[in-house]
Amino acid sequence: MMKTFELQYGSGTVSVGVKEADIIGELKGNTVPPVSDIKAALYASLGSPIDSPSLQERAKGAKSVALVVSDMSRFWMRQDLVIPHLVAYLETECGIALSDITVVIANGTHAPGSEEELRTLVTDAVFDAVNVINHDCRADDLVYMGTTSFGNRITVNRTVAEADLVVCLGACTHHVMAGFGGGRKSILPGVSSLETINYNHAFSLDSEAPRSNPLIGNGVLEGNPLHLDMSEAAAMVKNLFVINLVMNGEMQLSSIFSGHYMTSWLRGCEEVNRIYQVPVKEKADVIITSCGGYPKDMSLYQGTKAIDNVESGLKPGGTLIILMEAREGGGAPAYFDWLQSLKKGTLYEDLKANFTIPGYIFFLNCEQASRYRIMMLTSVAPELVAPMGIEAFNNMEDLLKAADIEGKSVYVIENASTVIPCVKG
Repeated sequence: MMKTFELQYGSGTVSVGVKEADIIGELKGNTVPPVSDIKAALYASLGSPIDSPSLQERAKGAKSVALVVSDMSRFWMRQDLVIPHLVAYLETECGIALSDITVVIANGTHAPGSEEELRTLVTDAVFDAVNVINHDCRADDLVYMGTTSFGNRITVNRTVAEADLVVCLGACTHHVMAGFGGGRKSILPGVSSLETINYNHAFSLDSEAPRSNPLIGNGVLEGNPLHLDMSEAAAMVKNLFVINLVMNGEMQLSSIFSGHYMTSWLRGCEEVNRIYQVPVKEKADVIITSCGGYPKDMSLYQGTKAIDNVESGLKPGGTLIILMEAREGGGAPAYFDWLQSLKKGTLYEDLKANFTIPGYIFFLNCEQASRYRIMMLTSVAPELVAPMGIEAFNNMEDLLKAADIEGKSVYVIENASTVIPCVKG
């Protein structure tokens, strides 16, 4: 008997039929209820933060406030449901004039958002009430803050550097390079210079062998040079207050942890592990999954993060079937530029000599395709990803026919963004 799953793909869904006898698990994040009253939960967190005076105390005497929020690629965290309450709190509870608040979109190296996107991120009411600006990692007025113990010269957005109070709003989630997203990532890479970002992210490569750095990985913080360098950068920002959102398995806001840029964020990371880590008895021959739809699957650059999450539940040489529309193709313009180096057999050497983040994600995806059979339902042309070792299809029936998974053990993960399979023992 077949069982049919409706998996998210872009802005819609796709039906996927799997033989019930082959399914050894349907993996979902652990059940955690959503916050019932976001305003009340936010105000309580701001009033009693972790290892920090209240936001009211931190805001005393502030003549300028930089509110750093994530860009459109992180819209799954639905900051638009939080930002209006946060701005209202700054005005009514902290006595900050709206004219003294600047929202800075933490684009990192991403392209600046259009006015329509910014209005979506912060809501029309906030966009019309306060100044909202895009961070530009190539701007000529970035401010030098200091040099980390790793030798990284930290230069950041001038509005952030000069603000009397910096409030960062981000979401905790697993991250294949930094261990976890959110927290200190709002500063680096969020509002840092291209040079600062590339220096930091270059730690993703092993300096001595053509592979990813074994010190990095999903959930890995201890000894992780990217994380440690990011943390030092965040510590350079004066009067930094961080708000960390945690989403449950249904991508609904379930917790808010505010306060000290490190300890409040680590508390959020603990909660993320509790929700997303799912114990399993064994690895499967096949995993069938979705990135979780748009914007999670907006591009290969963003969508392949889902592979990072679920590959821990897949046998070496197993088959990963993933739904990733990638309406924006590679995403970052430079992603597919690395095809030439791949075809010449010089990808590692070229990337090491001229590191870019899109280049590393491309490199990582090639590494993953060497470990597993990756079959992707996508709008991306098959000939683009074939040299990487990835098989692309635009029809689910054709993909499943080519996969030939009957008789093989299968995990179905409806949303790879919220599940980390953990094999017991």
